Amino acid sequence: MALSTLEISALTKKWPHLKRSFEVYHGDQSRDDAMDALYARFLSTGALAFDVGSHVGDRIGSFRRCGARVVALEPQPDCASAIRLVFAGDAGVTLLESACGPKPGEITLHVNSANPTVSTASADFLKAADGASGWEGQLWDREIPVPVTTLDALIARYGMPDFVKIDVEGFEADVLGGLTRAIPALSFEFTTIQRDVACQCLALIGKRGPYRFNIALGESQKMDFAEGISAGAMEAHIRALPHEANSGDVYAVLDR
Repeated sequence: MALSTLEISALTKKWPHLKRSFEVYHGDQSRDDAMDALYARFLSTGALAFDVGSHVGDRIGSFRRCGARVVALEPQPDCASAIRLVFAGDAGVTLLESACGPKPGEITLHVNSANPTVSTASADFLKAADGASGWEGQLWDREIPVPVTTLDALIARYGMPDFVKIDVEGFEADVLGGLTRAIPALSFEFTTIQRDVACQCLALIGKRGPYRFNIALGESQKMDFAEGISAGAMEAHIRALPHEANSGDVYAVLDR
């Protein structure tokens, strides 16, 4: 589903600290169209998607427009409440107020109250952001304990997903550490302040099966390569990106 201007306004009034997120991630039809075209490569009617790090649910909306059922994970209470409101009555969306990691249990979430989209479970992410160009003024001012599940546990409970999206601000390799099976396709976010995490993710995915990789910078929703490339080529590409590229998503497709 796509949100109207009035719906976005109502959400902003209820959760003013999420105003930027609602405005950036919802309500832009051209962005929604590009996102739907991208995810239609991996999802169709009746498919199953896991959305790990749902934030305010824009990817959930896209996955649903593609016809997929969605299991969404979002540990931030206000973001989870917003998702419940946006997708109220949609039986195709299952929301878990949980983080995802290498083993089940509990973890500390570092919350950025002014910019919740960069809240993280990774202490190393905070260190990498400290003093980095483009990250000035970011403040992680609160810590909350949140439950943790694993990708393996989600698969055991809900079945094998056709696609998994992972966007967890520097905790992506930890999430993949809880996966022991090859899945058809997935994506993970990377940042240029933590290229080593992206390389760890490539190595972990490569251990699960033969994958080919592509990349979309920022929120472009556009793949950089006409065809998938190897993990080694992707690592070299990420290491060569300018710092100003900032972030993007790497896509991995199992080469059957």
